[in-house]
Amino acid sequence: MQLNRLVQFHKAMGDATRLKIIAILANGPKHGQALAGILGLTPPTITHHLSKLKEVNLVRQEREKNTIYYFLQSKVIENYANDIGKLINAEEENKVKQLTGDQLKIVQNYLTSEGKFKTIPSQRKRKLMVLCYIAKDFEAGKKYTEKEVNEAITKYHEDYATLRREMIVNAIMYRENSIYELNPKELWAKIEE
Repeated sequence: MQLNRLVQFHKAMGDATRLKIIAILANGPKHGQALAGILGLTPPTITHHLSKLKEVNLVRQEREKNTIYYFLQSKVIENYANDIGKLINAEEENKVKQLTGDQLKIVQNYLTSEGKFKTIPSQRKRKLMVLCYIAKDFEAGKKYTEKEVNEAITKYHEDYATLRREMIVNAIMYRENSIYELNPKELWAKIEE
């Protein structure tokens, strides 16, 4: 999750009408006219609010003949809520992001004299250490093409696709439309002690 996506989510949720729409859709799908009737608003107003909710993927639509029904994406809300929780606990999380001396020694055991990894560790904890080590080559706030990410990772290991995917899965990097960016360190997967 990229920080600006979290901000967009909260902007979308920062409207009383949209919160009411979400509460209504939590009880099941509704079409636009039904929402307008329940809330006492005009259909164009409902359409406007639904489009804002769709922009952050909180609502999806399905057409049934001539009627469009709107469904709440409750899992998306859970994900955003989890991400904000991670940011609130940033101080605890931050302790883990920089490799400690012992962790750096572990990473160095995987490196050849040329600075390439002999293997990608299978143990999650060690793999996260390796990913954090690689992430130091990326600049916070800078956007990278997939080719640039691949080239940077290839300096450490030829299996750039696996390492790139692991960086996404472990929230170290964020990808949208084949453009990559480092996530804030507070969102990175935690290296368990």
